[in-house]
Amino acid sequence: MLYTVERTANAPSLDGDWDGAAWEGANTVEATNFRPESSDHRPNASFRVQYSATALHGIARVEDCYVRAVYEGFQAAVCRDSCAEFFFKPDVGPGYFNFEFSCGGSFLASYVLDCSRIGDEGLADCRMLTEAEGRQVSVWHSLPTRVEPEIAEPTVWTVQFSIPLAVLEPYCGAIGDLAGREWAGNFYKCGDETSHPHWASWAPVSELNFHLPDCFQPIVFV
Repeated sequence: MLYTVERTANAPSLDGDWDGAAWEGANTVEATNFRPESSDHRPNASFRVQYSATALHGIARVEDCYVRAVYEGFQAAVCRDSCAEFFFKPDVGPGYFNFEFSCGGSFLASYVLDCSRIGDEGLADCRMLTEAEGRQVSVWHSLPTRVEPEIAEPTVWTVQFSIPLAVLEPYCGAIGDLAGREWAGNFYKCGDETSHPHWASWAPVSELNFHLPDCFQPIVFV
């Protein structure tokens, strides 16, 4: 299992256009591995990532139902809402990053050095990105920031993001040119506190826990 990330000379416009020319060269992966603890809801979640000289650029398109977003703002607990996530471990530094985006565009981001669980929610060593760093991450979302009441009928939503490499480097160290490099990671779709909770991943996870870097698969930059 491997995901190949193509280089782009120009950053895609932040417009959520999944079918646009800017994303034609990007490879697609889908979160099709649902944990057995999930409800019978099986959304179709697709992801694309590209890289430029200065940033990672990603987009997620989700064919969903029971869509909800009530956790608003930077570093809110967006995994409890209708959420698409990208976790990745660079080939520099000891830890990995988790970027979690709700359908309403709120997001959580951190650098994890020790994913051992502390109680029900915490991780042993998890360093949250600062407000200043969060402001450098660009996000486009197709739905309103708050989606409540829940949208039960079929709904397609999109979230697009751009993560500057400079935001990552204070945590993992200098990254440099990504061409020819291999990282590791996973893509996820969840909705912990929707009426039909579900947990899906691109690469299977061995338990109901997305913080499992041992389950990450290669991400190759070409």
